[in-house]
Amino acid sequence: MNTLMGLINLDYEQHSLHELTYFRCGAAVPFAGRYRLIDFTLSNMVSTNIQEIAIFTRNKYRSLMDHLGTGANWELDRRNGGLFILPPDWNDPTDISKGDLRFFHNNRDFFYRGNGKYVLISGSQFISNGDYQDAFTSHLESEADVTLITTKVDVLDREHDPCLRIELNDEGYVSDLTNEKTNPHLFSGVYIINKDLLLDLVDQCIAHHKDHFFFHGIKENLSRLKVQVYEHVGYSAFINSIESFYRHNMNLLKSENYKSLFYKNTFIRTKISNEPPTKYRDHSNVKESLLANGCVIDGEVEGSVLFRGVTVQEGAKIKNAVIMQRCTIESGVHLENVILDKDVHVTKDQTFIGSQDKPYVIAKRKVM
Repeated sequence: MNTLMGLINLDYEQHSLHELTYFRCGAAVPFAGRYRLIDFTLSNMVSTNIQEIAIFTRNKYRSLMDHLGTGANWELDRRNGGLFILPPDWNDPTDISKGDLRFFHNNRDFFYRGNGKYVLISGSQFISNGDYQDAFTSHLESEADVTLITTKVDVLDREHDPCLRIELNDEGYVSDLTNEKTNPHLFSGVYIINKDLLLDLVDQCIAHHKDHFFFHGIKENLSRLKVQVYEHVGYSAFINSIESFYRHNMNLLKSENYKSLFYKNTFIRTKISNEPPTKYRDHSNVKESLLANGCVIDGEVEGSVLFRGVTVQEGAKIKNAVIMQRCTIESGVHLENVILDKDVHVTKDQTFIGSQDKPYVIAKRKVM
């Protein structure tokens, strides 16, 4: 039976969200009021009926493990298969592998024991909603070795600079992956590969002292592999910087973007938190904002995203801000173009103003 296994490879994702990744890996960064970045990748895999999913994570993974738990919120707490969080565990003294190849080498049992003949590999920085079943069907019908999930953007921004761009030959197969800045055809970081081929390429890379599976196993072998593309159509975003994180949170305040990401396909799953509805008190004034449950609002909130359990006292003014879980904003505070991480307490009459291009960021648990 042709089935897929899932792998979320976080090893080469840079902790590029600065203050937001001081205490967590990028995949665990909160997003859109109640989610984490990894929720989108994980939900898309579950929607594709992938029942065996592994996560390669090297450091700062405590927050990620706390969020994912047993995988129950994604229906991955099962007797056979399910969710496997695979942090570094190097016990073989003869092992010469390095980079993310060490994860592949030291966790071969995950692939050997898995029922799937194909593997869908992804990072966590590409945000979208939808399953990969059509891409998998295309992969099978074309008998490709690798299928890259791509997207075409109308406007190129700084968040797209690190993305690889797709070049096709006359037959429609991938001939090169470049960093040509004017090319709008971007590789999402998601791809499907035959499991036997994956393990063979891992062995070849290790034998030649390579350290990056995708670059050295696939990109350097495009001339001999049959690599096709499948284009993702619909709302998507790359979250790989503070600026892109802030901008895409703000973009979701437009109803068409929010509906496109969360309502056009399957539901995005996340860790359930049983909190009461947000309470809007007599002096509250909230406009064009996204508020999660559990908030208590006495002040003014405009054009902002508030996560669960935020308290805004009377006389406080918040505009164009991202305020994460359990923050407390006291009276007389003015916040504009800012990002507050979890459990930040802003005391009376403080003012913090950033710019839309460079939001002011406060790391978690700070008292300002």
